[in-house]
Amino acid sequence: MAKIKHNNFIDTVDTVFTSAKDQGMLQLYTEGEYLNGRTIKINGNEMLHFGTTGYLGLEQDERLKEAAINAIRNYGTQFPLSKTYLSHPLYAELESKIEQMYDIPPIITKNSTLGHMAIIPTLIRDEDAVILDHQAHWSVQNACQVLKLRGIPVEMIRHNNLQMLEDKIRMFSGKPGKIWYIADGVYSMYGDYAPVQELLNLARKYPQLHLYFDDVHGMSWKGKNGTGFIFDAIGTLQENIVVVSTLSKTFGASGATFFCSDRKLHEKIKTFGGPLTFSAQLEPASVAAAIASCDIHLSAEIYNHQAELAKKTAHFSKLLSNSSLPLVSDNDSPVFFLGMGTPATAYNFTKRLYSEGFYLNLGIYPAVPIKNTGIRITISAHNKIEDISELARAMDHHFQKAVEETGSSDEKIRQAFRMDVRRKLPAKKQQIALLHIEEQTTIMNIDKQQWNKYLGTHNILDWNGMNYLEQTFSGSEDPATKWDFFYYIIRDQNMQVVLMTFCTFGIWKDDMLSTESVSRHLEEIRKTDTMHMTSKVLSTGSLFTEGLHCYIDKDHPLAEHSMRILLNKLEESYNSLDADMLVLRDFEIGFRWDEMIRNQGYFRIDMPESCVINNKNFPEIENYGSLLSTRSRQHFNREILPYEKFYDVEIKDCLTEEELNRAYRLYSNVKERNLAINTFPYSREVFKKMNSCPNWEFIILTLKDAPEENFVGIMFCYKNSGNVYVPELIGMNYIAGDGLNLYRQLLYQTIKRARELRIGRIDFGISASFEKKKLGASIIPKVAYVQARDNYAMELMQTLQNEANTAR
Repeated sequence: MAKIKHNNFIDTVDTVFTSAKDQGMLQLYTEGEYLNGRTIKINGNEMLHFGTTGYLGLEQDERLKEAAINAIRNYGTQFPLSKTYLSHPLYAELESKIEQMYDIPPIITKNSTLGHMAIIPTLIRDEDAVILDHQAHWSVQNACQVLKLRGIPVEMIRHNNLQMLEDKIRMFSGKPGKIWYIADGVYSMYGDYAPVQELLNLARKYPQLHLYFDDVHGMSWKGKNGTGFIFDAIGTLQENIVVVSTLSKTFGASGATFFCSDRKLHEKIKTFGGPLTFSAQLEPASVAAAIASCDIHLSAEIYNHQAELAKKTAHFSKLLSNSSLPLVSDNDSPVFFLGMGTPATAYNFTKRLYSEGFYLNLGIYPAVPIKNTGIRITISAHNKIEDISELARAMDHHFQKAVEETGSSDEKIRQAFRMDVRRKLPAKKQQIALLHIEEQTTIMNIDKQQWNKYLGTHNILDWNGMNYLEQTFSGSEDPATKWDFFYYIIRDQNMQVVLMTFCTFGIWKDDMLSTESVSRHLEEIRKTDTMHMTSKVLSTGSLFTEGLHCYIDKDHPLAEHSMRILLNKLEESYNSLDADMLVLRDFEIGFRWDEMIRNQGYFRIDMPESCVINNKNFPEIENYGSLLSTRSRQHFNREILPYEKFYDVEIKDCLTEEELNRAYRLYSNVKERNLAINTFPYSREVFKKMNSCPNWEFIILTLKDAPEENFVGIMFCYKNSGNVYVPELIGMNYIAGDGLNLYRQLLYQTIKRARELRIGRIDFGISASFEKKKLGASIIPKVAYVQARDNYAMELMQTLQNEANTAR
């Protein structure tokens, strides 16, 4: 099975976060000797604070502070012992008062993250199933990973997609256990809500359905006794609902709470629940502060706090609704999200607001899709009405300036968030007149000599190769391998080509670059649902090609501007085609405009490495080993040359019908085994057209001891007019070639053939780089830049990968 280097999700996130950190958006420190809630100081600048999650401002309440101080004096800074053995004197009072608030006894945990880790493995049984909203908080999703070790199925649905949820419920309804749907009450980034009433209706329709809510961001500012959004929506806690809430954030103290109406379950979780059993308990200061906060929640005062916050929230909401600002979710929560589209616009806008004296939170990948980067604004009791008005004024003033300075538009932002477009401003021309972009949909409309000059010396990208690709894939009857072609040429005023590229639009499997274990899981589902987890993708290049898909005259003074024009044009096509994903590939590491592209709403991923033999010297093939390193020469003399004698080698320009059928069967053998790059299999028509194209030839290997068995290996090779040899596809009989190094021999015979043709460059493809390196290939790391409508598919792939890892 061919091996490739897979992208690492953590590396992608690290790149995004590091860029935001370098822009001064993340990992900042406040300054000063005290905090008051209304303002903070960063880098010497006093700013109004619109980034807190302490919505009622209770963390600055003097009663909570005094309670914490007295607790430290009386009980010390901590009580270092597990609650399983013994709790410090304040715990019983806190539990009693929280029970008064909810009319249900609580389980208190150190924080909500540890709470989920403690509760979920005990709550959910081996016979149960789990369905996650894909925007459920990371802490919940992470806690569910341990369930997979026990074989419990954990599925994910798109955010608040009730139809998808019901489909999953039906899928699990034949199982004996409970079906748990896990969601947030109030989502922390957009401030939108779980559709509670609809979920209750589903629970009545499907008695197996149980609901698990994380209501950390709904606490205190909503509901009777400030018990939160979920309790306000459901009233009485039913047996098929459990809720996790908080003593932190709006509550003003520290810790988390868990509620269920099943007393037996309550005792089981409290008796043994991972971190509940083995972790240290809440410090006396935190518990004392929580008790003081309980007193406020149990009094009429809490409703005054709620009303005051609601007044400020409504004021801000009204100001935003009267502006042209792209507010993503309009509701009565204190969390607002302003769409920026690209990181570049978000950085620019945030810096402008910082300079005006307003602190806001950046919302960026992976918390949101990279093209849905934005600004999270939270309203708290600390904010004065005049502060809020000034913030709205400053945002309205700076928004269009930030948009224009970063080459975006209100229309682009609203399209990215699938919002109604309110207005369309005329595009600023500036340097655009200095460059002209030409778009074509067939290579037939592009001058052959000019195309070959700029892109034709790579892979199957010469004019004839592009014509073959068009003839083969643009008219495919199979929607899985039907592609639309788009060609873009950007010229300056002197008609000099500054940039040239082509794109294809078609269907990709979402797991194309995932690990084999993920693809194996999804392929089982695709046996009955062919298009499961697939996306419409607009990409530079095609799935049949690799290497340089975009020529740029890097020395041209307008080179970067040409790249920006291309990005704008691709975004237009991306939206008009309603594609799910936009991909720019394959660029070498250190690409000059890497940061510019990422700031325009792309994240960078590692692609499989390219393998190239590029040697213009042509020694006798018998001396080929002399070109290799010492270790590779040893491998060559031990694993390659001794096996050549077992095969007859034939080069054919055209295959008979019988040979073509056999060649296709051998290709299918390899394709079925190779899930490292999981694309749709090519139809026989691809090979039939290949057979009639003069640029293709076939290297055929037959076992000398069994010539009657026909050939056992074949390499499908393209002869690029720019003096490049491209072994594009391979076919093998694994059984017949077992023990005779068939794959290595096909590689070697490809090198021999290229040398016979006096072709110095071999584009050896993107898999099995270790094997190819031992035969003298240079390994070239490649990256791609990706933009997606949402993170659902990528997060699901990551979840499946985690599941595969835990199953090992």
